Amino acid sequence: MVPQPHTPVTGSSLIGIQQTQGNGTNWHVSGNSARAPFSGSSSNNTYLLPTSPMKGRRLGSDNYKPKVLHTCGARPACLVNASMTYCGNNQIYAFGGFDRDTDEVYNHVLKLDLGSLQWTLVDNYGDIPGVRMGHTACLWQGDKLLIHGGENEHREYLSDVVIFDLKTAHWTSPDIRGPIPRGRARHAATVYDEKLFILGGLTGAENYALDEICYLDLRTWTWSRSWSFVGRFDHSAWVWGGRLWVFGGLGPDMERTGELWWLDLKSSPAFKTTPEYGPLSPQINNRVAPSPRSTFAPFNQPQAMVTGSTGYTANSSSIQVRAAAMAPRPIAPGAIASMRFISGPNVPSQSQGTHFHIYSSGALLDFVTPADTIRPSECNLSALELDPLQWQRLAEGSEIFDPGYRWHYCAINEDGTKAWLLGCANDIPDNGGGAFEEYLSDVLPLDLRRFGLLGNDLTPEPYVDQGKLPASDRHASSNLNGLGADLAIMFDKCPESGSGNDFTVTGERDDEADDDTLVTPSSHTLNETQQFLALDASTSAPIYVHKLILQARWPHFTRVYAAQMAEFHTKKMHIPEPYTVVRAFLYYLYTDSIARHPEFCPSLAEVAGLLVMSNIYDMPRLRLLCIHRLSREVDVETAAVVWDRAGVAGEEWLRRRAASFCLTHWGRLVRTEGFRRLSRQSMMELCEVIDVEGRVVGGEELEVVGGLGGGKFGVGGSGRILARSRTSIPGAQLGDEMEDIESVEDEGMEMN
Repeated sequence: MVPQPHTPVTGSSLIGIQQTQGNGTNWHVSGNSARAPFSGSSSNNTYLLPTSPMKGRRLGSDNYKPKVLHTCGARPACLVNASMTYCGNNQIYAFGGFDRDTDEVYNHVLKLDLGSLQWTLVDNYGDIPGVRMGHTACLWQGDKLLIHGGENEHREYLSDVVIFDLKTAHWTSPDIRGPIPRGRARHAATVYDEKLFILGGLTGAENYALDEICYLDLRTWTWSRSWSFVGRFDHSAWVWGGRLWVFGGLGPDMERTGELWWLDLKSSPAFKTTPEYGPLSPQINNRVAPSPRSTFAPFNQPQAMVTGSTGYTANSSSIQVRAAAMAPRPIAPGAIASMRFISGPNVPSQSQGTHFHIYSSGALLDFVTPADTIRPSECNLSALELDPLQWQRLAEGSEIFDPGYRWHYCAINEDGTKAWLLGCANDIPDNGGGAFEEYLSDVLPLDLRRFGLLGNDLTPEPYVDQGKLPASDRHASSNLNGLGADLAIMFDKCPESGSGNDFTVTGERDDEADDDTLVTPSSHTLNETQQFLALDASTSAPIYVHKLILQARWPHFTRVYAAQMAEFHTKKMHIPEPYTVVRAFLYYLYTDSIARHPEFCPSLAEVAGLLVMSNIYDMPRLRLLCIHRLSREVDVETAAVVWDRAGVAGEEWLRRRAASFCLTHWGRLVRTEGFRRLSRQSMMELCEVIDVEGRVVGGEELEVVGGLGGGKFGVGGSGRILARSRTSIPGAQLGDEMEDIESVEDEGMEMN
């Protein structure tokens, strides 16, 4: 029996109800004294923990929808192929790009203050780089931007590296050694282990799609050699779990691709050692003459300094000419694999709409934003979980995007918890005199934690670096940290075993919970005077814990300890939640983990109960962990429980997600034990989630329209494309169509 912890107690004057005044915290206790008197008789009592939410706690997430914000100041015009980088301190820096209307290429530095929504033109000094577009900009050391490559105003590809110091607004050009890679634009770059990795891009007289990968060692400023990996441009790249991942973009045939590639960096010494080359590479002196189409002189001839309309002098030393010949490269060291997703209910189509790919929390996020080539119903936010390699639909487009706007750039903070889309309205208003609103006049801030993302700091990587110490001296391999793995040994051991446990916690008996519904109030609901459990009350088996660990890990327990309340005289406490949930909660306090455990956290039902407890006792980290796991592992057996508990905890996004899952798999859901244990009121609420025009569609009909695999009715699904092609063939039979649909459903993805 799981009570409703969010239900306030009428006339409550319970121990442990927090009231905040100013910056301090006071505790109010009913009765004749604010502290239970110490006596021999009180040591036999069991303190009954209140089930009401704490006053002043953080409320559950509301019906969150991002709001478009209008910027002001020196807003960029039609800026295309610039770099947009979030650099901390609530600031986004834009560099370079070209004007879509005038074709003028820039080397301006612009800054957007996300607090005041003010664009400003940054005065910059030093070795100012030449104008460029299609370059990359990576945040390095928290206060520097690493700029690599791009095209200049003469459409020549660049291969230089320049550094912009955000604190001093000063440009520097490091002394580069090693084999300078080919100049390129529209490539991908990422910083990992003090190395700047460069992948793909366009180069050559015929705009050849490079398949090269190389890196610049940022300790010695030495380029490595170049290897062959995968030919892409306009793609995304990031490092996670010791692997370099590549997704999206266009291939050599100029087709948009949804293939996922990865390169194992751990298994090859080539990515761990420092490149050793002389100060000059032979490649520098063996460059091919520029294309006849180019008006730019060869790099080794005297040139006049070229000054564009920006007023800055272009850096001629950074020019990399367009090479006509492409010498073959050796295959990149390390294991290489790729995967192509053919179809699926949550797989976004890369050929439609405007996509922004960013990495966060062990997942690739795909923002499918409104565009002329996509229907509003097909816009969404999807995530590819990199560990199971499974797509998830985090939100529909209507929950995020306003159809009246178009988005051109995306930036994300280093922690992966916030993202920003930059763009403008579809109908750009005329400000008078022919002046229109700028290309980047609006910004859409997104709190990614509202969609179940933990952030990069809280997301564990599955591959352990062999250079680091193991998780624990006693556990060489563990999903816990070292301290958690050791403390878990002493959890719930009787004091006679020498464990040192000095506190006892009980919960509701599971056999009583099984006989009732999920939302029946606790049999131990408190009244105005009741502070202790009745002596004849039926409880679960005792759970033996250390008071010191509860004090250190449980904020509510710490406050109660500071107030010296009754439970610290009795050394017994009862939590009116199911025994399995209470045990999973206490195990989390010991290990800081809610991962699946056969004894302490066997199923998602316990995680759903932990979500409610995190809401009661204002534990934001536990809340994030619960939402992350529930949103990604929800299944038919537990979907009804997750939906119900999310409602109790006030987590609207998770509740909508669980409700959508329930309705998609309705036929199976209503036959589960979790659904049958819902109260009548909860069943009615779940049935009313669907709109008044909704209807139940049989499996055979659903298979024909292509929504059987969990896709939207009439949109997506594994049989949509085949069904459309079959209807165009004279004499096509329904039986043949069904056969082909089933064969495609068996092929969810291809892997090399």
